[in-house]
Order: sequence, then structure tokens, then C-alpha cells
Amino acid sequence: MSFGLNRAEVIGRLGADVTINSLASGGRVANMSIATDESYIDRRAGGERIDKTEWHRVVTFQDGLIDMLAKHAKKGRLIYVSGKMQTRKWRKDGEDSDRFSTEILLVPGGRVQLLDKPAGTNGNGAAPANGDDAAPASADSQGAGIPF
Repeated sequence: MSFGLNRAEVIGRLGADVTINSLASGGRVANMSIATDESYIDRRAGGERIDKTEWHRVVTFQDGLIDMLAKHAKKGRLIYVSGKMQTRKWRKDGEDSDRFSTEILLVPGGRVQLLDKPAGTNGNGAAPANGDDAAPASADSQGAGIPF
């Protein structure tokens, strides 16, 4: 008998608004791209600071979660996702070799949490009274936690 743990957690910024597509089966799928950043000092390069961005593909087929993401998952939002890693294999028409894609699959028992306020709101979803729609989002504010 074998045991394993397949869990992936990411905190980062959405690279684009969530993309929602309809499936031939009648269901829907939501796709997101989340960027995580890290920086370090490369001592071999004379102490040069190196900035690195990793992109993570995230996918879900859950209707309620898709509806929430369509409404709130906008480019630049800080988001936390917890799901499982999945690698898909497919072949493009006319090609002889397989293609692979590794992504985080949001499944029941996982979690999605928006960690900042959307730009241009005052915390309750309304626009600021002063009309400043470019108000910066606060990364330390309480986000909307959405367990599924």
C-alpha cells in the first residue's frame, strides 16, 4: 500500500483576469495565471540582486467557485490558492509529439482567498466618496476567504 501527499499552495498576483471557457460536456472551466516573485543576492555575480518571477497555472471546474472568480479575480489581485498538482498530456492536431502542462487543480477541500481589496473600493465594494478610482489595494487587509 502506498501513501502520498499532493498539495500545492501559492500566494501571488493574478497576471490577468480569470478566463472562463465552456466545455463540450456543458460544464465550465476557469483558468488563472498567478505570478510569484523572489529575489536574492548572487554572490558569484559580485553581489548583484536577482529578481525572479515564476508563473503558476491554476484551473477549476467547480461552478460556484467559477462564479466567484468571474466576479472578483481581476488582474493584479493578491490571491492565495491551495489545491493539488496535476499534469495533463495532449497532442495538437498535425503534430507527432505530446504536449504537457502542469497546473494547480482547485478541488473540493482546497481553498481560495483574495488577500487584498479590489482597487477603487473602500472595503465594502463601493467606490470611494472622493471619486479616486485608483486607490491602492491594501495587502495587509482582511481578504474574502472562500473555502470550497
